Amino acid sequence: MTSASHTPESGPARRTVVAAAGAAGLAAALTACGSGDDSSDTGNSGNSGNTGNTGAGSGSAAGTALAKTSDIPEGGGKVFGDKGVVVTQPAAGTYKAFSSKCTHRGCTVGSVADGVIVCPCHNSHFSAEDGSVKKGPATQPLAAAKITVAGDEIKLA
Repeated sequence: MTSASHTPESGPARRTVVAAAGAAGLAAALTACGSGDDSSDTGNSGNSGNTGNTGAGSGSAAGTALAKTSDIPEGGGKVFGDKGVVVTQPAAGTYKAFSSKCTHRGCTVGSVADGVIVCPCHNSHFSAEDGSVKKGPATQPLAAAKITVAGDEIKLA
């Protein structure tokens, strides 16, 4: 009897452990895709914080402050993984924003340089000007995101 009562107890526990381990592995894999961009955003955490709506409004846009225009290099950009966007400056004074989620497997893009947004997971390349695919395996462009630029401040709209 003890072995019969022991088997049902270990069965569900084993399934629970296996399911939890699988979920934890998936979460770790998804987190690893975007692990490179959190450190690049630490310099702006004081400006954006978690209370972007309570800042003193310096304009009509009520969006969350992302960066100063001087933070976005010409021909490059900056990934804001926690906000889900990448902001680029494809030409002097022109700022664009796109989803930071790669359309191939959903990883967070990792860098922007020389007019190209690069996903570190499978090396997909996207145009910093319009989000279009420059090199696969991604086949769909990055979705455009809305930003506003007022003075030297870039806000997520």
